[in-house]
Amino acid sequence: MKRTLTIVLALLLLAAIPSPVFGQEEVLLSSGDYQYRILEDGTAEIAKYNGQAASLEVPSSLDSLAVTSIGYKAFENCESLTEITVPDSVTNIGEFAFAGCKSLTEITIPDSVTSIGAMAFAGCESLKEITIPDSVTNIGISAFFNCGSLKEITIPNSITNVGDNPFAMCGNLNQVLVSLDHPTLATIDGVLFSKTDKRLIWYPIPRKNTVYEVPQDTLSIDYHAFFGCDNLTGITIPDSVTSIGRYAFAGCESLKEITIPDSVTSIESATFAACRSLTEITIPDTVTSIGDQAFISCNSLKEITIPGNVTSIGDKAFTFCDSLTKVTIPDTVTSIGGWAFAFCDNLKKIIVAPDSYAQKYCEENGLPFAYQ
Repeated sequence: MKRTLTIVLALLLLAAIPSPVFGQEEVLLSSGDYQYRILEDGTAEIAKYNGQAASLEVPSSLDSLAVTSIGYKAFENCESLTEITVPDSVTNIGEFAFAGCKSLTEITIPDSVTSIGAMAFAGCESLKEITIPDSVTNIGISAFFNCGSLKEITIPNSITNVGDNPFAMCGNLNQVLVSLDHPTLATIDGVLFSKTDKRLIWYPIPRKNTVYEVPQDTLSIDYHAFFGCDNLTGITIPDSVTSIGRYAFAGCESLKEITIPDSVTSIESATFAACRSLTEITIPDTVTSIGDQAFISCNSLKEITIPGNVTSIGDKAFTFCDSLTKVTIPDTVTSIGGWAFAFCDNLKKIIVAPDSYAQKYCEENGLPFAYQ
């Protein structure tokens, strides 16, 4: 069940990360086991590795062109690889570059690399340790997603930009080490924060704490910051928080209660997806929209009242909420997405205003409704 949940959430997450756009007429060049493209500066970017090596040293040049980038999905799903050395000619590791390299236990990243892209090492489940060199300034969204063997990682002072939770679903990652004088990042009680914009980036999954209080003065909670933290039963969010990112609490299967402060104006896509123990939630009047899959598979949610300022409810917002018996929708709602209440098998009535958009939606979709 846990593995299935991880896969489902991962698919939802992947859909939210845009793919790079290449020219429709692009022709890749070949050299040995590699396909590559020529970049604008005349250097080469590895586009695809077609070999089956277990131990690999990536070449520093292809056809006399310096290799400066490991491109999008270049080594994706190379399951034979156990160790790899990146040459010091490389400055960029692209999105999904080593994603799905399930047997990879060791990788050497040179001091020349300045950027690690989104999902670069996603699903490298055998990777036990990795050293991020002092040259790196950027770590992309979910760069180490589901690297289940990682237990500790150090972020150097050179890092100036960290994408939303680079360590999502790292189930054994106990700590991210950050120096006290780091210019942009800090850990507070083991939780990773950005100093510059006061956002909560990452909460460690292995923590045994059942409750957590987000520190005062935190302004935002990142995209999937608590993704898969299934030990937590309760979270307190201060009213300093103005935004909560997509997937922020997705997969928090033990989460029973949470209060969204009045400072928040929207519930983003899949924010509470698969929070299977969530029995009730109060949505403040300040919220104006509820995103796609916001509460999908919240199996214990019994009743919900949509506040009077909400104008839109996204696709599959409450799909598979099979304990849901009652929903109240105000006449301010003018948009309800497809399958918003699909497979809510115990939904007995949706309270609507006469002649409202919600009433018409219920009639068109064969949903039970009653007037306010």
